[in-house]
Amino acid sequence: MTLGQNKLDKILNLAVLAKKKDVRSLLGLLNYYRHFIPNFAALTYPFSDLLVKGSPEKVQWSTRCDDSLREIQRLLSSSPILVIPYMRKHFIVRSDASDRGIGAVLLQEKGGILMPCRYAGRKLNRKEVRYSAVEREALALVFGVTKFQRFLTFKHFTLQSDHKPLSYLKSGAPKNVRLMRWALALQEFSFDIVHIPGSDNVHADALSRLC
Repeated sequence: MTLGQNKLDKILNLAVLAKKKDVRSLLGLLNYYRHFIPNFAALTYPFSDLLVKGSPEKVQWSTRCDDSLREIQRLLSSSPILVIPYMRKHFIVRSDASDRGIGAVLLQEKGGILMPCRYAGRKLNRKEVRYSAVEREALALVFGVTKFQRFLTFKHFTLQSDHKPLSYLKSGAPKNVRLMRWALALQEFSFDIVHIPGSDNVHADALSRLC
């Protein structure tokens, strides 16, 4: 099974990475899928070489890096990396925000492992980059729900974030008008908000940082 490029959003649109922090974000995402990617170490070593201690923060993207990225993108767009959403099973949405982008992933359990069904991510605009950390995280959460709305409407699902204060969007009083507006927008959906460790949120984190 292969999904169209528009379903893979940022992952299939990644091209040249310019900085070490971008390469680290990419490797963090790929490491989660290492058991599903044949020859993982061989495919990712060009990226690891860019992170050698003492090398400049601005990386020299090579043809080897480009070839590896293209092969990994092909693998990430194929089963079992992406699974077909099954409407009778429970959905999980994980979201994350960086200082320049937001990302979300739609997940379902398959064989005891949470597997991605859809990816989404975008850059923050000039107004949004000035939001507080909690506002950016809330924006990412609402973005994920909106992006995957056709799978979530009329179903109970779980929202997962590594930003614990977001729990008040459902159970408490948001701190300002912007957060209140987003909390009201979510009221039409049935969900639980669950805090997860940042180490478990590699999908959405990488998407937000690679925007």
